[in-house]
Amino acid sequence: MPRPLGELEDAVMTRVWQWNRPVTVREVLEDLQQERSIAYTTVMTVMDNLHQKGWVRREAEGRAYRYTAVSTRAAYSAALMNEAWSTSDNPAAALVAFFGMMSAEQREALRDAVRVVQYDDESGADAAPEPTAPPVAEGESGEHTQEPGR
Repeated sequence: MPRPLGELEDAVMTRVWQWNRPVTVREVLEDLQQERSIAYTTVMTVMDNLHQKGWVRREAEGRAYRYTAVSTRAAYSAALMNEAWSTSDNPAAALVAFFGMMSAEQREALRDAVRVVQYDDESGADAAPEPTAPPVAEGESGEHTQEPGR
């Protein structure tokens, strides 16, 4: 199960996920520098750590690397929610409390996701109809959503 990303790891991964393309340390650095003062070597170390942890894959391009996310933010979020839920001594109560914290829009997205899962269960189909909100474990790019580090 994944550990939550640290603050800087999350800032880097947010860009990798949002841009949804191979990125360089320099690109991430330049974007981060709009918000904070940060050194190239710091970003390089964070991206190398993310690679070692299995969050990104990298390909050499000249003297630099291009980094690509291994899974989606949705898969990461789902894994964190599953971890929190599975460690509860009363999973049903934890779900009720969680649902109580949700906004109306989040509850509607949850209803859409449950409809997708129910459709898959009832039809035995591999593909679900187009939902109004994407299923939690599906990647926007259709990329494999295996947990990093596995």
